[in-house]
Amino acid sequence: MLRHTLIFLTFIFSVLSTAGQVQHVVVADSATHMPLPSASVFDSDGRAIGVCDAKGRMPYISPESYPVTVRYMGYRERIIPRGYTDTVFMREHMMELPEVVVESSQQKVMHVLAYVREYSTLSGHTDTVFLFREKMVDYMLTPDKRTKFKGWSTPRIIKAKSYYRFTDSYGLDSVSNKFGRHFSWSDWPGIAVPPSMPKRLRGIENGSDTIHGKYSPTQIWSRNRDRVNVDVNVLADTISRVWVPNLAVFFRKDMDFENFRVKFSYDNIVGDTISPMDLTGYSFHIESNGRGHDMFGFDRVDETVYVTTYAEVYILDKEYITVKEAKKWAKHRFDTGNIEIYEPSEAPELQQSVKELIARVDGIDHGLVRQDLVFDRRLAGGDKDNRNFQFGHRVLSMLKQLTGITLYKSHKNFNDNWDDFKKQRRNTDKKRSTEE
Repeated sequence: MLRHTLIFLTFIFSVLSTAGQVQHVVVADSATHMPLPSASVFDSDGRAIGVCDAKGRMPYISPESYPVTVRYMGYRERIIPRGYTDTVFMREHMMELPEVVVESSQQKVMHVLAYVREYSTLSGHTDTVFLFREKMVDYMLTPDKRTKFKGWSTPRIIKAKSYYRFTDSYGLDSVSNKFGRHFSWSDWPGIAVPPSMPKRLRGIENGSDTIHGKYSPTQIWSRNRDRVNVDVNVLADTISRVWVPNLAVFFRKDMDFENFRVKFSYDNIVGDTISPMDLTGYSFHIESNGRGHDMFGFDRVDETVYVTTYAEVYILDKEYITVKEAKKWAKHRFDTGNIEIYEPSEAPELQQSVKELIARVDGIDHGLVRQDLVFDRRLAGGDKDNRNFQFGHRVLSMLKQLTGITLYKSHKNFNDNWDDFKKQRRNTDKKRSTEE
């Protein structure tokens, strides 16, 4: 009898330990078959629920979370159904950036424009707040340390759109485009000065190297010719905090981080030296526990909250400018009504649950006055890769003309350029509608 009981309990524990989780499923590069550490996993509601380990193995996934979406910046995302047991192969997605030209010795500051997409969740004892936000941001980098202008390496917001969903313990929910409490981590990680490339990757075209921390790998480098990716587990060793220098104050306060992963992608590497100027994008996954009052300014000091932020930052454009022009950018106050958020083709299509959230928020009747709503093409789906990438850079160029701070002066009037752009965009939309 005892023997049968032990066998039954062993079977139950085995079932419980494997329920909803694909055993030993690894996320890997489709070309090299090398594992992709720190790939992020999203549940069916669009919430980040975990990251792959240093060997690319997927985390535990509860049955109700399926189908899940696996994302790794620089690769096309994969949707994984429940019961999937094979290796998840990710196809690389090439990012294209315009060539950066230095026209004179006076151009000592690099201005960078980027698109940010984030998914953040705030969980308390009874309520949950989910945030999807997209932003246009800029950075002002000073490669020459002798430059007196300081600049900024954290993202400065030019324009942002936020979509909140509030859910209580009874499953009831509401939505809004505003929330009185700031809990996202997306404004803190910025463009860091990377350390020297590991010796094992110097002088070769392809390879990888792992830097071990005190208890686990803390940096995983991979090189494919002139492209370099760096996956960093910031919590594995203090040496990896150089990748997130703007968060140093939180480590000094012993902030209770549960998970802290960042990934940087560089392209057009010449020789064995990389710099912030080579950056094509970065992503991060941060989970923090507690410190609700101290960190986020909540009313209840004793309230314990759990915050998860996953964000992707896509570099859209960069150019060298003079210190004088950089100071103008620093003081400029943007008219957000004249600025659009450009979504690059590399960004994956939004999940259906996020599209529905956007539609609900955009449909809110503020103050009982119905606002004119601009139809969002993302709600109709479609293949985003068919979009003309040059559209994005035309918008960025016009943004610079609009502010009057750019070295590249257009020969046409801004309004003519903008009308021409809108006309082409409408024609493209009509063509897509006909094809669909």
